[in-house]
Amino acid sequence: MTANPLLDPDFHVRWLRLQPEAFGPAMDEALLEAERAVAAIADQAPETASYESTFLALDRATETVTVPWGKVTHLQSVMDSPPLREVHNAVLPKVTAFLSGIPLNPKLWAVLRQFATSPEGARISGVRARHMREMEKDFLQAGAELPASPRARLEALQTELAQVTQKYSENVLDATNGWQLVVTDEDRLAGLPPHAKAAARRSAESKGLSGWRFTLQMPSQEPFMTFVQDARLREEMWVAAVSVGAQAPHDNTTLISRILALRAEKAAILGRAHFADLVLERRMAKSGAHALEFIESLEKRAQPAFMREAQELEAFRARETGHAAGPLAPWDVSFWAEKLRQSKYAFDAELLRPYFPMDRVVAGLFELVHRVFELRVVARPEGSMETWHPEVRCYDLFDAQDRLLGSFYTDWYPRESKRGGAWMNSLITGEPQPMGPRSPHLGLMCGNMTPPVDGKPALLTHREVETIFHEFGHLLHHLLGEVEIKSLNGTNVAWDFVELPSQIMENWCWERESLDLFARHHETGEPIPAELFEKMISARRFRAASATMRQVAFAKMDLILHLRADEFAAVPDVEPAVRGEISACLAPTQPPAPTIVKRFNHIFSDPVGYAAGYYSYKWAEVLDADAFTRFRREGLFSRQVGREFAATVLSSGNSADPAELFRAFMGRDPDLTALLKRSGLLPSA
Repeated sequence: MTANPLLDPDFHVRWLRLQPEAFGPAMDEALLEAERAVAAIADQAPETASYESTFLALDRATETVTVPWGKVTHLQSVMDSPPLREVHNAVLPKVTAFLSGIPLNPKLWAVLRQFATSPEGARISGVRARHMREMEKDFLQAGAELPASPRARLEALQTELAQVTQKYSENVLDATNGWQLVVTDEDRLAGLPPHAKAAARRSAESKGLSGWRFTLQMPSQEPFMTFVQDARLREEMWVAAVSVGAQAPHDNTTLISRILALRAEKAAILGRAHFADLVLERRMAKSGAHALEFIESLEKRAQPAFMREAQELEAFRARETGHAAGPLAPWDVSFWAEKLRQSKYAFDAELLRPYFPMDRVVAGLFELVHRVFELRVVARPEGSMETWHPEVRCYDLFDAQDRLLGSFYTDWYPRESKRGGAWMNSLITGEPQPMGPRSPHLGLMCGNMTPPVDGKPALLTHREVETIFHEFGHLLHHLLGEVEIKSLNGTNVAWDFVELPSQIMENWCWERESLDLFARHHETGEPIPAELFEKMISARRFRAASATMRQVAFAKMDLILHLRADEFAAVPDVEPAVRGEISACLAPTQPPAPTIVKRFNHIFSDPVGYAAGYYSYKWAEVLDADAFTRFRREGLFSRQVGREFAATVLSSGNSADPAELFRAFMGRDPDLTALLKRSGLLPSA
């Protein structure tokens, strides 16, 4: 066992021993070891080079850095603190410089190219051949054949890009955590569901305050904006929410311009017209223009229904209030939309909460994957694996032959030290063993779901249930990976394909048969009543065009920013400029709501992340809606279909082109029809 706990390779991570003061020395040691390994690859004699000593060795060299660094970045996401942030930001440039410098190492590139074009390299076949081709493309795409001067500039640019995107992310987190609303007059909270009020009371007590405390965390913000009758309170929270990343000392305005400029410069150095083409040339969309064409086609299909929905909401509000019809204030949209939904369908989504206690949802999810994929999830006894927080739980995943496929952690509730949203990460990727099957994988899923209050279980919204199923789909993609090359395993696939395994899981959250596995009243154990279920299904397409257009707006904004980065980077404030470009996709409110560009972590909190790739969510919706038609046709719990999906998609990683994997499962190319029907943009029959 290594003396530094961060470098301990043990599968059972000793999280409590991972302290910030050890991270700097540990990463310096890991970087030094990795640099030596890379130098050994680059210095080897061509006549003795082999696949194992070149391409495979390079994968292992980078893992020396990425595995411990993954633990640091994970802790920074879930247990942020000033000491951790300080060491993270100090080490980040070193890690970035090392990783971005690999494809810019001319000696290393020469060795790889020489082996790849040698007679022995030509004999490499199967997944190893794909590994070689993919790594060669990685190098070329990253500038391996650049002259010395632009190569040096690219390395410096990558380091700066990592720093400014990290600062953007910190601004969003700090601005989110820096705001609170304390209400001391209970009458002003009329309309707020009891669970949300109880959570606000507990939040106030945790801060030594009287009254009810609300924050910009989604479990607090969402019910507040949807149900509180006091429009002035809703306006106050709305103003705070749209100000995240837009006001000093956490203003992202200049950072956005710098990020766009750096990305545009990177694309130019690498011979691409814009960053979108650089990012997408090896994804299913292939180009920024094609991705934008896809998004604009959805916009065109959704536009008529989107306008009808806006007019319907305006007319409903006018009838209810006696005021003239006209655009709603942005802080009124969610409130009146919920009123309209209840009026049209007599459906209150809050009535579903008692049927979705967290423990039953998780148990039902595990039962579902057992029935469909023949997998068995076993909770680990408390204390058998260390965790980073007392709320974290640990599980093992076994296949039908009782083979341990991997283990995972879950961390479901909000904390001020934890970033918003929900996500899945891999920590360890298993590998083939000389004797027996591959070693197990290790992963995690995190979220910010409604927490338990006053001794009662955490009661979730239906959307939160979908989110848990979604993240577990990502986790299955990692844990079921059977590709022998780690860098091609699991979720290491094109980003417009990576959401297929996650989004397909959400479909089971809408089926009676699968809901009956877990949707039981937390007190009586009764399933969702038939009448309530029918109302839920009827209301599924309520304002579906508005939901579609919201995602279209995000994707279109992302693509336009990166297709025209030079133009937007030059304006003093990108927000009004980009808003004008996507105004037809935005709800017609008065006053107009700003875009999320200054708090858009997906595209600005990482050097690449979802930049020029947010369209992937809608792209993958086409794939998941289409793929799920097989389960609906052949059986929701069909193990045959489950086995085929696991074999062609979940276990195959990046061992083949994603279009080939989809065709292997469906027997044809994707069809948009299923998504259009599900979204209510085409008749379902």
